[in-house]
Amino acid sequence: MTIIKQQDLIESIAGALQFISYYHSTDFIRAMDQAYQRELNPAAKDAIAQILINSRMCALGHRPICQDTGIVNVFLNVGMNVQWQADMSVSDMCNEGIRRAYLDPDNKLRASIMEDPDGARKNTGDNTPGVIHYEIVMGDTVEVHVSAKGGGSEAKAKFAMLNPSDSVVDWVLSMVPLMGAGWCPPGMLGIGIGGTAEKAMLLAKQALLEPIDIQDLQARGANNRAEELRIELYDKVNRLGIGAQGLGGMTTVMDVKVKDYPAHAANKAVAIIPNCAATRHTHFVLDGSGAATFKAPNLEDWPEVTREIGDNVKRVNLDNITHDEVRSWKPGDTLLLSGKMFTGRDVAHKKMVEMLEKGEPLPVDLKGRFIYYVGPVDPMRDEVVGPAGPTTATRMDKFTHTMLEKTGLLGMIGKAERGPTAIEAIKEFEAVYLMAVGGAAYLVSQAIKAAKVVGFPELGMEAIYEFELEDMPVTVAVDHKGVSIHQTGPALWAQKISQLEVEFHP
Repeated sequence: MTIIKQQDLIESIAGALQFISYYHSTDFIRAMDQAYQRELNPAAKDAIAQILINSRMCALGHRPICQDTGIVNVFLNVGMNVQWQADMSVSDMCNEGIRRAYLDPDNKLRASIMEDPDGARKNTGDNTPGVIHYEIVMGDTVEVHVSAKGGGSEAKAKFAMLNPSDSVVDWVLSMVPLMGAGWCPPGMLGIGIGGTAEKAMLLAKQALLEPIDIQDLQARGANNRAEELRIELYDKVNRLGIGAQGLGGMTTVMDVKVKDYPAHAANKAVAIIPNCAATRHTHFVLDGSGAATFKAPNLEDWPEVTREIGDNVKRVNLDNITHDEVRSWKPGDTLLLSGKMFTGRDVAHKKMVEMLEKGEPLPVDLKGRFIYYVGPVDPMRDEVVGPAGPTTATRMDKFTHTMLEKTGLLGMIGKAERGPTAIEAIKEFEAVYLMAVGGAAYLVSQAIKAAKVVGFPELGMEAIYEFELEDMPVTVAVDHKGVSIHQTGPALWAQKISQLEVEFHP
């Protein structure tokens, strides 16, 4: 009989979440470096470079890899011979660990969890509750897997109940392009097959807890159908040419994980859940000897990467930007932004559109200005702002026409692609959409030299800020004519990959 103390689980959960907030696993870094070394598209290579540089900075500075510090998932395998010394339930212990991690005064993490999800959507303030799963197993230990799952990648989860004769490969290949780039590739795909609808989704999520080892699998060969699928999908998904951040390129996925479970004769449940460039997970075992400890990885495991600024880089002063200057930008151009810009996410956009419809003045004048879709982490110590990477831009698509028409807004900055509604509005008003790299939040924050709340302070991280920038790197994603790099880039690189003379092995 093993006695597990309440405090040991709480401290272990809190420690794990702090640990994964600023340390990528070495298998992830190794795979990302391999993707960087083999990338042929300069825009995608630069995006991967930013992710690697950001990761090293976070490891050194103990600050979050991404401003979206995730919804916490906890998987517990509880031995049948374990006895708890506790006055809290196991779920309450896990949530207390989450609370302590996200409120840690040395590295406060962003609280993103909303209660009353289809109503008031009020932030719980401490990122609780987590999503907790249990399995009772033989043994006298408690094995715990902890992950912090970003909302952008979670939003791209897909599920289908296929017919037994349908092809899983064909379905996956039809779904991945529909996922766009909001999940911040390159990353991993977790695929669950079989069981019931909820079991397939759970299998896909659990698959993402496994280490990246596709090269080892390719070298030894598949031993079962799940491994055959991994090898086939890894090759075929990368041949789609979606590439880093959806810009087109050689690597879209660094691994594909497949878990299956026996299914009803009439069903074939299939789920996809992607992991993003801020992949965060770890695991520990409690054996009664105390709280878990986490060994910091060796910083020598991080490659020394520098960004290669090409001839198409343009420095932009947002304080005196003109429409003519915006019209000169081409999709794929790299810009370094300086000057002042505003921020605003879903709730702020909704409030502004409602105010415009009522004829009420906005808290800020957006005419000729740029707005950045971001909800930053709170600053620590001498920071002016915490990690401040972009959020998924498509969530603002339904507001774009009104914002461009009624405010004179000139440009927007976010993550991943824009949908057809937003692109048509950008074209109509000759505005522009710029893309910052998802998964490089701490790196981006270094370009922010001043920050202040200028609207809707009650919204917390979703308030409107004014940022003062110095050389913030972005890519022109949709130009004033409505040409989108997220449409042209992947199409071009899928064609290039198919034309390679050597066999394609990402």
